[in-house]
Amino acid sequence: MTDLMLIALYALLAGGAVGAAGMVVLRRLTGRSIAVHIAVLLVVTVTAVVAGVVTVAQAMFLSPHDLQVVLLTVVAAALVSLAVGATSGRRLAASAMWSAQARDRERRLEAGRRELVAWVSHDLRTPLAGLRAMAEALEDKVVADPAAVTDYHHRIRVETDRMTRLVDDLFELSRINAGALRLALAQVPLGDVVSEAIAATAPLAAHRRIRLVAAESGWPTVLASEPELARVVTNLLVNSVRYTPPDGTVHIEAGHDDQDCWLAVTDTCGGIPDADLPRVFDVAFRGERARTPTPAGTSGGGLGLAIVRGLVEAHGGQVGVGNTGTGCRFLVRLPSTPAQVTRRPAHPVT
Repeated sequence: MTDLMLIALYALLAGGAVGAAGMVVLRRLTGRSIAVHIAVLLVVTVTAVVAGVVTVAQAMFLSPHDLQVVLLTVVAAALVSLAVGATSGRRLAASAMWSAQARDRERRLEAGRRELVAWVSHDLRTPLAGLRAMAEALEDKVVADPAAVTDYHHRIRVETDRMTRLVDDLFELSRINAGALRLALAQVPLGDVVSEAIAATAPLAAHRRIRLVAAESGWPTVLASEPELARVVTNLLVNSVRYTPPDGTVHIEAGHDDQDCWLAVTDTCGGIPDADLPRVFDVAFRGERARTPTPAGTSGGGLGLAIVRGLVEAHGGQVGVGNTGTGCRFLVRLPSTPAQVTRRPAHPVT
């Protein structure tokens, strides 16, 4: 019994020394990835076992041959343990990372939903209150002057159109998030889409004294769904016109390279603060503090660029924004071949 207690003591001391050293190493690795911690923990555990076996084997005064057999056995078992542990540890680390990313993404989505509800509630409450007040004034004959009545009718139509656009944006956004977006891909002349988008944006640009300048050549034919691509271009143009100060310029051009077709919309809005650039495509982000304020009644619901990102990613492309000397530049890249286009729905817009 005394020999067994002595053997246990030797093994405990050897393993304890290795364990203490491992604790010091793990403490110094605070803040590193979970994969590093798992690897260190695995090595410390196996090393503690090896150290205990070797210490006990030497204390028992084994013959060189028997000691060699024990060491080879322990090393083989340690290598197998490390290999199995490394594989399992990598999977555990990946699962933990995916879980953390999923939780973070869910938090961002929930925050985006709450922000969207707040923005939509505000954007609907204000015009609805105005519509009700004007309708009651017309109904009660408070407004009887023909010119005033005509003005009220005009304002009612304007507010109705504004709410209609907001509801259309919400419907489009819900289709993207629900994965219900179905793309009818075809070869679409990008120049024709841009011409129609410029024509649709021209009244707003004229009202704000903004020049719309399109490149004269270089327009490629892209593989896309024409209605969704038209919405992408129109939303980008409207966004740039709204945030560009009067007498500014919005320039649109396109081209292609070895892999992608690209479309760029450049404005003279004054630029976006670097801290706000990652949030430009978030739902309900308007950034009035960062860019030139828009006149009352002309701002959108903060959904246009979120819809742009969802539609572009549904085509398998990417969209980004960066600052230029006098404004910012939105760049859309779309795959130029069918093999590069994914028909999967875009990830939820946040």
